[in-house]
Amino acid sequence: MQASIATAINTDNPAPVNSRGRVVVASLVGTAIEFFDFYIYATAAVIVFPHIFFPQGDPTAATLQSLATFAIAFVARPIGSALFGHFGDRVGRKVTLVASLLTMGVSTVVIGLLPGYQTIGIFAPLLLALARFGQGLGLGGEWGGAALLATENAPAHKRALYGSFPQLGAPIGFFFANGTFLLLSWLLTDEQFMRWGWRLPFILSAVLVVIGLYVRVSLHETPVFAKIANAGKQVKIPLGTLLTRHLKATIIGTFIMLATYTLFYIMTVYSMTFSTAPLPVGLGFSRNSVLWMLMIAVLGFGLMVPVSGWLADKYGRRACMLVITSLILLFALLLFMPLLGSGNPTLVLLFLLLGLSLMGLTFGPMGALLPELFPTEVRYTGASFSYNVASILGASVAPYIATWLQANWGLFWVGVYLAAMAAITLVALLCSKETRHQSL
Repeated sequence: MQASIATAINTDNPAPVNSRGRVVVASLVGTAIEFFDFYIYATAAVIVFPHIFFPQGDPTAATLQSLATFAIAFVARPIGSALFGHFGDRVGRKVTLVASLLTMGVSTVVIGLLPGYQTIGIFAPLLLALARFGQGLGLGGEWGGAALLATENAPAHKRALYGSFPQLGAPIGFFFANGTFLLLSWLLTDEQFMRWGWRLPFILSAVLVVIGLYVRVSLHETPVFAKIANAGKQVKIPLGTLLTRHLKATIIGTFIMLATYTLFYIMTVYSMTFSTAPLPVGLGFSRNSVLWMLMIAVLGFGLMVPVSGWLADKYGRRACMLVITSLILLFALLLFMPLLGSGNPTLVLLFLLLGLSLMGLTFGPMGALLPELFPTEVRYTGASFSYNVASILGASVAPYIATWLQANWGLFWVGVYLAAMAAITLVALLCSKETRHQSL
């Protein structure tokens, strides 16, 4: 019999439990698929969509318009967290995770099938925006459920380590998203890639969604939720309860995530935009060379995620995050110009590797930290809502603000912007309490 990572709550009528391997695979695979779908859009928004879905003329204007559709998903994510969080706290984690994956998958495939601006005119960007909204809706419900699947099945002294499993989906999804575009760039001519090749990752993601659904349908409900469901203790309106009884925790959780989101999307979307832009606006690097750099750098991201989960279990979530966020602030102020602004490929790669390694360190503990801020009856809604409201304040606008700052004030001020977001997160951490020993 496979070893389980949780014991039954009710020994007279024991609830079925998930094996360690099943929890790891289900929490990791689902988020990897979701983030793969999300990141192929991020990559395409920089290198493809400005040329396909928007009127041509000013390249900078087309890029900014494309990045604006990129931001739409982040507006949808809190709505998704409220919607899927409601059912996750009312009906259960398992069925909600399946629904969020389906929503994300269908939206992604639709993007791959959309005609361009030259074919249907203004309807092209409108339909792209609608499909992007669907992506955000699905991801808004995905992360919270995956984090709860891991933490609510984990031993108390290993919650941050287990909570890092769904976090690993981000670097894995990012690695394969960029790798797919890189492979297509090798196999196809530029004309073929821009005409139809870019559509393949979106359409083929349907296969990955089927795999994710197979894994998740086989899950049992988490023991923690099963206990309150058996006792009939679910709240009627989780979002209402969250905002009336747990508003402080929601605000703190939101701003704790702010530096993480800003850092990641500056290191990826903005860095690709700046690096591939022609001189003197950007660095003039080729698309493939930047994709290679990001794929190498994301290995540091993936490596640091479980390391930071282990550190958070050993030394506490708050203490670790205070140190890591301080390092992000120093990185932003001291290394942005010397490394990214150098134009030297080796130094730019070092910049990406350091930044994404810091991303892994700050992202790893979040799988446990945010769920631990909330009681079981609103945990899905609370963790998801904080996580996704932060995406509006951080991720959605980060590439746009960074591009505008660099164009109007210079690259140094992009670093100042990141440092300011890190400073806000430091304040939120100082206002928080340690949750390592808190019972779920």
